[in-house]
Amino acid sequence: MHDDQQLLTWLPRLRRYARALAGNRDDADDLVQDTLERAWSRSGLWRGVADMRAWLFAIMHNLHVDGVRRPRPLTVDLDEDFLEFATPPTQGERLDVLDLQAALDLLPIEQKEILLLIALEDMAYADIAATLGIPIGTVMSRLSRGRERLRALMEGRATPVRLKVVK
Repeated sequence: MHDDQQLLTWLPRLRRYARALAGNRDDADDLVQDTLERAWSRSGLWRGVADMRAWLFAIMHNLHVDGVRRPRPLTVDLDEDFLEFATPPTQGERLDVLDLQAALDLLPIEQKEILLLIALEDMAYADIAATLGIPIGTVMSRLSRGRERLRALMEGRATPVRLKVVK
C-alpha cells in the first residue's frame, strides 16, 4: 500500500475521534484537515513511523491542545447533526446521548481525550501513553478520574463520590 493510501485509511477514525473531541462538525473537520495537512507536510518521516495510527492521533492531540490554549470567541453551536446513528434514536435515547455529550464537554480535556481514545478507538493504555506522550500510570489515573467524574455528571451529582480504600 502506498504511504498516501495508508494515511487515508485512517481518515474515518480520525473524523470520528475529532468529532467527539471537538464537539461539533465544523471544528472536527478543521481538526482533521489540519492533522492531515501536518502529516502530509512531514511525509518524509512516514517510513520511520512504526504505528501510523498513533502518529496521526498524536498530531491531532497536539493540534487540539494548541487550539484549546488559543483564546477563541464565544460561539453557540446550533447544529446537532454531529450525532450519527445506525437507526434513528427514540426521543429518550437522543436526550441521553445529548446528556452524555454535554457531560463529556464538562470534563477536563486530559480526561476526555483518554475516555474517547478508549471508547471510540479501542486503543490500549500503552498506545494511548505513546500517542499522548505520557506515562501509562497517568493514562490509568486520568481514565479512572474521568470515568468517575462522567458518572457523577450523568447522575446529576456535582462532585464524584470518593471511595475509601480498604486494606
